[in-house]
Amino acid sequence: MDSPRINVAVEGLTFSLFQKPLHPELFTIYARRELKTEKYEAHIWITGCTHVISVFTKDVCLSEVVSVPGQILPHRGMIERFQFRGPRSHKCTLSRGVSYMTDFQIEKMTPALYQQSHSDLERFAHNRGVFVKFPELETAGLQPFCYIDFEARPQELHVHTFSAYPEQVTIVKTQSLFDFH
Repeated sequence: MDSPRINVAVEGLTFSLFQKPLHPELFTIYARRELKTEKYEAHIWITGCTHVISVFTKDVCLSEVVSVPGQILPHRGMIERFQFRGPRSHKCTLSRGVSYMTDFQIEKMTPALYQQSHSDLERFAHNRGVFVKFPELETAGLQPFCYIDFEARPQELHVHTFSAYPEQVTIVKTQSLFDFH
């Protein structure tokens, strides 16, 4: 499996929201989880220090994507797309009782805080979520990693992601809520 592209400027990352599923062939998937409740099914993919989260109900599919520059993505079904240029929030309500909201922030750290965050999140991942690190891409003793924590409630899916970029000593954090009331 190829190493992910992690030497990108965080400001070059793109957030996209689609009202359709995305084909796994578009991505290199390093880890995946699938969840199923009575109300929805979710596919969570770590695609390097980026991710794809697709949530399916009987009538609707929403796919959240954080991607590196140059990632091939369809235009059809796209609801929203923007660059990571500081903290941001986004909300949308679709018909059929489905709503979505996300917040993200970019946190520049000291090397010591970055390393502590890495250790804390990796330890936390032993009990929940999915964690992937890329030791072969270590820079100045800091490893890139991606951690996705999720909580599947009967009518909601809460997702928190942490994507770490050692060259910039930065972690991109997102938290998303898929609501099916």
